[in-house]
Amino acid sequence: MLVANSTPPHRAVVEHLVRQAVYSRLGKPLPHAAGAPNPLVVNISARHCHLTQDAVEALFGKGHKLQVHKWLYQEGQFAAKETVTLIGPRSRVISNLRILGPCRTLNQVELSYTDGIALGFDLPLRSSGDIKGTLSCMLMGPAGFFEMEQGVIRAKRHVHMSATDTKYYGVKAGDHMKLKIGGPSGIVLENMLVREDPSFKLEVHIDTDEGNACNLLPSTPCALLK
Repeated sequence: MLVANSTPPHRAVVEHLVRQAVYSRLGKPLPHAAGAPNPLVVNISARHCHLTQDAVEALFGKGHKLQVHKWLYQEGQFAAKETVTLIGPRSRVISNLRILGPCRTLNQVELSYTDGIALGFDLPLRSSGDIKGTLSCMLMGPAGFFEMEQGVIRAKRHVHMSATDTKYYGVKAGDHMKLKIGGPSGIVLENMLVREDPSFKLEVHIDTDEGNACNLLPSTPCALLK
């Protein structure tokens, strides 16, 4: 029961509780490591972009600040109300590309391979922030255009961890793990990049292609493997 004026749990937490209830009803143990300090949350990261304040102002007007549409699982991160149109080669477009906030120090667009095919992009696979020599594009907002000279990528699948999590799993930042996803369309995803920060909650990000391939649902069992 929620107490008046309390903050409702994040959707990812609710999905984890649903997974717990399903496995409890089936009389099975949870599919993540027994005794793990934190529950494993696996989320699908749909296409989106990260922008600098200068880019936001070029697209939405001088002094414009991103508005929160919904808070994300990681502390302080949010999906903004604002969206942009991405213009690719041969004038192919993706509309309603969501901006994630807060603003960053570089501009980056994260797409799936399927998005790249639709746009005519040969997307490089990169970790977030590693954009040197990557693809360019044009973004269009209600107040104007912003040309990105680089920064269009397919983001490497990755797991956010705190020091407590890396110690438990015996890994460090920059290492790679495997994600075992169960269910009727179960798969094992390799090369899961470990990212560590004191503020991070234990969360895996995969893209829409990967999520669709295994039909990831709140009740789907998932486990991290070293």
